[in-house]
Amino acid sequence: MKTPMLTKIFAVLLCVVLFLPSFSFATDAKLTEIEVSNNRDDLLLFLKVDGAFNKELNEAVLNGIPATFSFFITLEESRTLWPDKIITELTITHELKYNNLKKQFIVKRSWEDSKPLTTESFEDAKKLMSEIKSLKLVSLKKMTKGATYQVNAKAELDRVELPFFLNYILFFASLWDFETDWASFEFIY
Repeated sequence: MKTPMLTKIFAVLLCVVLFLPSFSFATDAKLTEIEVSNNRDDLLLFLKVDGAFNKELNEAVLNGIPATFSFFITLEESRTLWPDKIITELTITHELKYNNLKKQFIVKRSWEDSKPLTTESFEDAKKLMSEIKSLKLVSLKKMTKGATYQVNAKAELDRVELPFFLNYILFFASLWDFETDWASFEFIY
């Protein structure tokens, strides 16, 4: 009696293994539009992630699987005779969840203290996930006039955590992961 069930499982796994290479899971995500500005008191960072959402990630989010982007950011003072001085290192996250009952996307951004942002538009939710606007990097008091600085940034999609039993069925879910290369922006304060 167990033989037909084992045969079905084997057939499904065989199909997945045979057809998996034909799917394109890779993303060409990269950081773009990196800019640094300031207000009266703080240095501010602006950036965007292009190519983060592929077909598989879109489907996963629409099926209720949360997605989390992590951004790793450093600000260094460039020095010629000494190693560069790290002024600040930040790790921030953006989390996207879809509430299928309310037909709403909920975006939480760790660097914003306000309540989660909600929208009914998937495009708006993806934009909120992929952009950083006016992130306070450091107080201007910690910077030296005329010095050269470099902002380095990288983004990645955190691994999707599935229930234990689904890890065997959906073993290819880890292929949703992406990681950008480090991007740099140099400026003189």
